[in-house]
Amino acid sequence: MMKPTQKLHELGQSIWLDNITRGLLASGTLQHYIEELSVTGLTSNPTIFDHAIKNSKDYDDAISQKLKQGKSSEELFFELAIEDLQKAADLFRPTHDRTDGVDGWVSLEVSPLLAHDTAKTIAAASDIHASAARPNLFIKIPGTKEGLPAIEEAIFSGIPVNVTLLFSRAQYVAAAEAYLRGVERRIDAGLNPSVGSVASLFVSRWDVAADKISPEALHNHLGIAVAGQALESYRLLLSQPRWQRIFNEGARPQRLLWASTGTKDPKASDTLYVEALAAPLTVNTMPEATLKAFADHGNIADVPLDRPDEVIVKFAHAGISVDALQSQLLAEGVASFAKSWNDLMACIASKSGTLKAA
Repeated sequence: MMKPTQKLHELGQSIWLDNITRGLLASGTLQHYIEELSVTGLTSNPTIFDHAIKNSKDYDDAISQKLKQGKSSEELFFELAIEDLQKAADLFRPTHDRTDGVDGWVSLEVSPLLAHDTAKTIAAASDIHASAARPNLFIKIPGTKEGLPAIEEAIFSGIPVNVTLLFSRAQYVAAAEAYLRGVERRIDAGLNPSVGSVASLFVSRWDVAADKISPEALHNHLGIAVAGQALESYRLLLSQPRWQRIFNEGARPQRLLWASTGTKDPKASDTLYVEALAAPLTVNTMPEATLKAFADHGNIADVPLDRPDEVIVKFAHAGISVDALQSQLLAEGVASFAKSWNDLMACIASKSGTLKAA
């Protein structure tokens, strides 16, 4: 009997894991997910590393060694993260090679403190890309106003990009156009236009925010509706002559990725967002618990999404401004990522102090 994860993969959606730890790598668990649960990529973020470093001793020896070299907390973190992601990238390299660079990616982000600094984001993306030295590593750049020119510049420079912190159709389209401009500049310069990219739309955070202020009948509907709007725009964009021109030159689509797909409402299905957003030529990056839940009892029903615009109208009738909520979610997302980063730096400093004393 075919596992639900394999069915999802055969539908044409890539399953990525939204987690990385040294334990996951050393224990063979990630390799197991690749072989048994059709996992073909991986994403990371500061919160994941914060928990991994805080809640295990897996990093202690490496931290002690790097402290002797006089590394700052930020330098130390990027070296630890790059070491983990290089190992993960190597596990996914056969997938990357087999799919000719479509799949088999891992992701590492620039410091979230740079979300509103274009020049420093470009410099950081270039540095991380060079340090990692893996063809299947995305640099995560936020889809903020200041992030968009950094995305274009990184793509033009040949740096693969995972655009993060996207919350709406308009924001997704702006990120896609930044990618498109970068590729067009490569074509004009006579460079290879095949530079990998995904655009990551955050889903469950919509419902966490909306469910506090919406009628119960609308609970857990907004995230999927916003994702449905982005999916419509994605399919429309890829059918347009400007995009087809770059495909004809050898470029690839920038794939749409569903992020934040763990169910937050304990009354809702733990596979809600995976089942609702099963769509070909997209990616779903799942927390480990969501991946296991879907592998155990997930079901892909052949049911089209509710017409997303109609769902959005229902929220408007309930007095909820989706545009205002999008602005709030982006601001909160940037602040949350910055807080996670600061927590991570504090965690490394604290652990460094403990190891020095020992």
